[in-house]
This record gives sequence, C-alpha cells and structure tokens, in this order.
Amino acid sequence: MMKYIVVTGGVMSGLGKGITMASIGRILKNRGYNIVPIKIDPYINIDAGTMNPFQHGEVYVLGDGAEVDLDLGHYERFMDVELGREHNITTGIIYSAVIERERKGEYLGQTVQIIPHVTNEIKARIREVAEKSGADVCLVEIGGTVGDIESMPFLEAVRQMQGEENGNDFLFVHVTLVPFTLLSEPKTKPTQHSVKALRELGLQPDIIVCRCEKALKEDVKAKIGMFCNVKKEAVISAPDAGDIYEVPLLLEQEGIAEYTMRKLQLTQLTEEDHEWAQMVERRKKSSEGGKLCVALVGKYAELEDSYLSIKEAIKHAATELGCNVETKWIEAEDLEDVDGLDPFFEDVQGILVPGGFGVRGVEGKINAIAYAREHKIPFLGLCFGFQLAVIEAARNIAGLKDAHSSEHCETRHPVIDLLEEQQEVDEMGGTMRLGDYEVFIRKDTLAERIYGKNKIVERHRHRYEVNPAYIEQIERDGLIFSGSDRSGMRMEIVEIDGHPFFFATQFHREFKSRPNKPSPPFKAFLEACLRQ
Repeated sequence: MMKYIVVTGGVMSGLGKGITMASIGRILKNRGYNIVPIKIDPYINIDAGTMNPFQHGEVYVLGDGAEVDLDLGHYERFMDVELGREHNITTGIIYSAVIERERKGEYLGQTVQIIPHVTNEIKARIREVAEKSGADVCLVEIGGTVGDIESMPFLEAVRQMQGEENGNDFLFVHVTLVPFTLLSEPKTKPTQHSVKALRELGLQPDIIVCRCEKALKEDVKAKIGMFCNVKKEAVISAPDAGDIYEVPLLLEQEGIAEYTMRKLQLTQLTEEDHEWAQMVERRKKSSEGGKLCVALVGKYAELEDSYLSIKEAIKHAATELGCNVETKWIEAEDLEDVDGLDPFFEDVQGILVPGGFGVRGVEGKINAIAYAREHKIPFLGLCFGFQLAVIEAARNIAGLKDAHSSEHCETRHPVIDLLEEQQEVDEMGGTMRLGDYEVFIRKDTLAERIYGKNKIVERHRHRYEVNPAYIEQIERDGLIFSGSDRSGMRMEIVEIDGHPFFFATQFHREFKSRPNKPSPPFKAFLEACLRQ
C-alpha cells in the first residue's frame, strides 16, 4: 500500500519546504525505503523554462528534458534519484489537460468545475506517478504558502485524497516560521495563524517543522503543539544550518524519523545507511582544508540561486578533494569597457563562466575567458560559457575578428549558429536540445582523462551550436574539440592543449553532480586550481 507524505508551507515563501521534503526522503531512504518525490507548483506556466532566473532562481533540467523548479534538483541530489517531467505538476499542466478533455467531450456535457474535475485531475496525476514508480512512499510538496489563491485546488485535492486513503497511509507536514525578537524571544503567533488557515481548509498537520534561528525550547514546542492540536514530539525545530546537507541529520535528531515511521506504521527495512552522515563529516573537514577562490562570471550574479546547481557541484567536488572553496560572484557587464581585468581576478585561482541566454553581458564573459586563457588561469565553461569560449578562440586565435553567434548579431563569421534542421522551428522551446544526450570523447584528450571513458550521457539546455563550417579553422594552436555527438557534427567539449586547465562543455554537468558522486569536470577544475 502506497504511503503519502504531503509538505505544505505557511507564513512566507522560501522557508525551505523543498529542503525539508528532500531531507525526509533522505531519512527514509537511509532506512531502506524507495521514495518518489513530486513537486506541485501553483503558477500557471506549463513549466519553468521561460521564467526569469531573477524571479525564480535557476531552471533545473531533468534527464527527459523537462525544465522544472530548482527544488527537483534538491530532490535528485538528496535522494539520489532520476526524475522526469511527470514529477513536476503545475497549474498550467492541470488546466491544459482539463480543457483538452472538455474539448474532446470527455466530460459528457457536464459543467466543468474546480471540484470535481480539476481536483480529480490532480489526484489522478499524483496517484499515477506514485504507482508507476513502484516506490514505498510518495512525497508531495505543494509550492507557495497556505492561503495563496493559486494553491487552493491542490490543497483541496490532497484533502480529498486523505479521506480516500487509509488513515495510516497519509501524513501532513507543515513548514512554518518561528521568528525571534531582538530580545531573542521566539514568537509562535505566525505559526498559530498559519496552522489555523490550514485547518480552515480541512487539513490538520501531523508534524509542524518550525524554521527558526536557533532550536526551540521544550516549553515553546509544547505551546505550539497545544494551540495547533499536534503532539509536542511532532513539533520539530529546524534551526538555521551552516550547510543544507546537515538538515537531514538535524531533523533526525529532533525525532522526525521516529514520529513519521510510527504514524505511517513503517518499520526499518535495512540496517541504517550512514553514508550521508559520513559525507557531512567530510564536508566539515573540507572547510578546514586548503582555501581556493573561484570567480563565477555570470549575468545573474546578484541572485546566487540562479546558479544553484553550480554552487552545489562546487561543494561536492570540494568535499571530495578536502578543500574549502570561496566563490567570488562577478557581474559579466562589469567586465566590459574597463581598463584591464587584474583587479577582478588577482585573488582567484580559477574562472568559471556558466550558461545563460541573451546578449547582455556577452562581451564581459568573453573578456573573462580571454583573461583565463592568456594568464594561464584554470577555466571551466558551461553551455553558453562553452560557446563563448569558441567565439573567443575564433576571434583571438583563428583571427576571425568579428566572430560571434548569429543569435546575437549579424556577423560575417557566425561560428555559433542554428543547424539546418533547427532553423524551420519557431515555437518557443522547439529548437532547444533538452535533457540527456550521448557525448563521444576523442582518445588521448583531457576529456578522456577526466571521464576515464569515451562515451558519456549528459544533460543539455541550449538552442545554438558550433557551426561545423568553422571547426577546422578554429581548431588550431592547441585548441581541440574533444567531444561531439554520434554524427560528429555537434561539438560538445572544447579544450586547449598546453594550458593548466581550459575545459568547456556544451552540456550542463552540474545537473548530474551528487554529494557523494561529484561531477568529473568540476573535480578536475578544482584540482587544477589547487595546483595553481
């Protein structure tokens, strides 16, 4: 029988519902259970693909090409699972499906309404994902906060599901805020009001996870339990942690595992896996190791969540190598029209240029790449960073002075261009290469040394490609295209022989990095930085 854990949030967004749910999943996985997570996003967008990173953080790409909310990245990293588009449900997806059914006449002339038609669609999709996965426990996070008009149909759907399932198969976790005054007094009223709003919708939380600056005392937990109608042991402190990977251990210390398993009538299936705790201990030790400073040159540097997976991939590699990495965030536009870049990079041991869309900041990124190449500073480029590395090489090594991408300007040398089969597709997203694709690596290259194999599968999110007409002209003076697709027409990796470390990939290797399995290019990049 499938067990369901539903995570909701109150008071304010950004409290950490995603980390809380990912942590619960990790705790259950450590006890031998198979987990399937689902993220519900109440926005009307079909997916996160067209959303501004300044507003929503990074767009995370799954193996099947789905562009989703960044919380699914937390799920994959914490639970070490591979997810697909069906694991992210949005209002846009639900309403599109309901309207399509109505147009086909599937509702047999009924007046189509939120209840039962929209809620039935939500319940059917949750159950379908849960059953198809073959998992023991399905975790569902409902985005936003209780009281948001957008989330009402989803909350009503899970209320109905609770009544339709066995009583011991459903658990509600509510994540809320307990702020502290300047005199360090915890205030429980926001939590009380949040739970009150939830109960007005017919939902009673079984567990309340209280986000707070520091752990709550027992009398505060008792007060919350009394006013919110939950047992004191079901009031869980979730104080600010120095590292998100410590959260599963902190929640476990608070007793969330025992209470959850007792409520759902679960028994421990295997001897507890301590791999996660060991990784956290290694992370603590790495913070005391050799220090590195890596510059990340981006166009969304003001909002670090825009590059969340890159931040985490750096952490994973640093843990493996036992070093402490500080990231220096540099706005790409700040590197344009300046006299020299020494002030920006004099204190860094590596330069990373990530992906991005649009012309803003392009020349600044190209200047950063040129600086890394000329000053022999280890360089890692990702997606757009790969394309700009090719443009920089075309301009400054191959002598094609106005080389550029045809996406951004009219140029005599469109070294980055749409391939023929892409040019007839105009619909947004239609020309994108999204998700997992094979990459074939040339022998006797840095890429082969990094991966230790000649065929890999990596995740992509881009529209333009290296123009095959320029490959031979660009590939000179030590610059090598060391990875491509099966046809040999789509370039995937570029490197420079004789440089301490110059490596760029068309794919996004950060999406497949895991706390206990760091990304090979990120690890090799930091190793080169350490050698510097």
